[in-house]
Amino acid sequence: MKSIAQLDLQYAHRFYGFKGEAQYLHGHTGILTIEVEDSINKGVNMVFPCNEIKKIAWSILQNFDHALVLREDDPLLPAILDVYEKEGIKNGAPNNTNKGPCLKTDCLAMYPDCRIVVTKETMTAEGMIKMAYELLKNKLNITKISFTSGSNTASEDFTTNLIIDRCPLCGVALENKICPKCGYKGA
Repeated sequence: MKSIAQLDLQYAHRFYGFKGEAQYLHGHTGILTIEVEDSINKGVNMVFPCNEIKKIAWSILQNFDHALVLREDDPLLPAILDVYEKEGIKNGAPNNTNKGPCLKTDCLAMYPDCRIVVTKETMTAEGMIKMAYELLKNKLNITKISFTSGSNTASEDFTTNLIIDRCPLCGVALENKICPKCGYKGA
């Protein structure tokens, strides 16, 4: 059985090197759908609480929200960083509080202080799925991720391989055999 959660992401990007309208900087509302599979937790009769899926995913993926997503070789990147430097916002601003951790992986680097995500590949719907899975695969038993951005939609199925000890009282993942939500202590 599966639990399914969705995240709404507002972002701007462009397809550097693409010949068409997407070569121009533009914005989107994207909907990321994450499907998590596991056994039914008998204590709470659910696979995994959807609000916990959202919480785990949002703690990492919130850096895509209201961000500029550019490929690392895009010539706009240094120009934008230069403008941000001149405006005094490259290293953050007091009202920039909705941000996750600064992360770097093989496929991307997140700079939450300046609301920029730098990617190795163009930020397509398929690219977003690759990045989301890479960032979340060790935290959730993901079986499918779909991403809809404008009229573009992509999805990919994954094989689950994690064994996650969960609280029998509220269904969340135990941390060091203790539930971070209710305090339950496992054996």
